[in-house]
Amino acid sequence: MSHLESMLLELKDTSEIMVDLAYSSLLYDNTEIAEEVVTLSGNLDELANHIQDEAISLGQANPADVARVVVISRLQASIMDIAGAAEHIADVVLRGLAEHPVLAMSIRDADTTICLAKVAPDSVLAGKTFGEISLSTRCGMFVIAIRRDKDYIFGPGRNNRMEAGDILIARGPEEGEGYFKDLADGTEKEL
Repeated sequence: MSHLESMLLELKDTSEIMVDLAYSSLLYDNTEIAEEVVTLSGNLDELANHIQDEAISLGQANPADVARVVVISRLQASIMDIAGAAEHIADVVLRGLAEHPVLAMSIRDADTTICLAKVAPDSVLAGKTFGEISLSTRCGMFVIAIRRDKDYIFGPGRNNRMEAGDILIARGPEEGEGYFKDLADGTEKEL
């Protein structure tokens, strides 16, 4: 896979997580999750600029690749439209607009939640891989992404290590959220 293709894949993955987070922020009226969507949007803009620069260089270096550059540009624009829609959804939450009654009804029917938790230096999670602790088995929360400084790790696997300062974005049953957050912030000392 070329560098350009991997950047396009990262753009797609980021927009997908933005949509999930935006809907969750709306359903649960959660500004913390909505703010994460805005953060991701900023990262996406920067990545989109890099994709455009590399696509232009590709077209200039090899005129036979111009058709490929056009396809990449169209894909990028479509993905950015999706990401923009996710940001608009999150904006509704950030503006504090009243919750719609239909959304309130759907929340009552939802059996999962999405939450964020920061890994503290004294957390039992710090320095451990997902495979070592079987987090989803222990508390039911499945980490869908890790924010490490300005970088994101989407769909972390069993070999990914959690570090102090990481923001874990997890999905799971509401009853597992408290234990998950306690593990991350160091309140809960045992798995």
